[in-house]
Amino acid sequence: MPPVLDFWFDFASTYSYPAAVRIGRLATEAGVQVRFRPFLLGPIFKAQGWDTSPFNLYPAKGRHMWRDLERLCEDLGLPFCRPEPFPQNSLLAARVALAGMGQGLGQGLGQGLGQGWGQGWGEAFSVAVYRAQFAEGRRIDEPATLVAILSGLNVDAKAALDRAQSDDNKLRLRAETEEAQRLGVFGAPTFTTAGGELFWGNDRLEQALRWAKRGS
Repeated sequence: MPPVLDFWFDFASTYSYPAAVRIGRLATEAGVQVRFRPFLLGPIFKAQGWDTSPFNLYPAKGRHMWRDLERLCEDLGLPFCRPEPFPQNSLLAARVALAGMGQGLGQGLGQGLGQGWGQGWGEAFSVAVYRAQFAEGRRIDEPATLVAILSGLNVDAKAALDRAQSDDNKLRLRAETEEAQRLGVFGAPTFTTAGGELFWGNDRLEQALRWAKRGS
């Protein structure tokens, strides 16, 4: 079995956009299996006394983040559009993504996404949600956006949404968020190895893959 790296993300997370786009290719090249782990930052922020993103709470930090993200996307050749409003409610998108992890509701992962991804459509859906929000300026808190993404991946949108809103899937997302808290996750993107190492931030992705490969 190849080494495993867990990729923890919330769709409202800005720096998770480039991480989600980059991780499939880099993991394939490194010979590392990546597990996409959608969770919710809201409960974690609430535990710290925050009711919104720290980028909103601290304006100077927020201004720097937006300009930094613009530069980063330009360097990577990624389109970028600042979403409005920010942050957007990521609950439904997270539920849909989790429903698609390892679930065969669709016929594939979409062109160019087959190699290095999981057996379901959740990973490809996750990348598409990030592109919709941060490259195209679309509202990911609107079901119509998610339906369009699912249809573009040849996934039965009604079946996917029904599964996403099922009681067991809701409990599963809650359990994932609680597991993230247990591991000490405090932001996104976060990467955790089988050996318990935690790496925070898009700029730690390559390092996290190296540590995963060495079994730490």
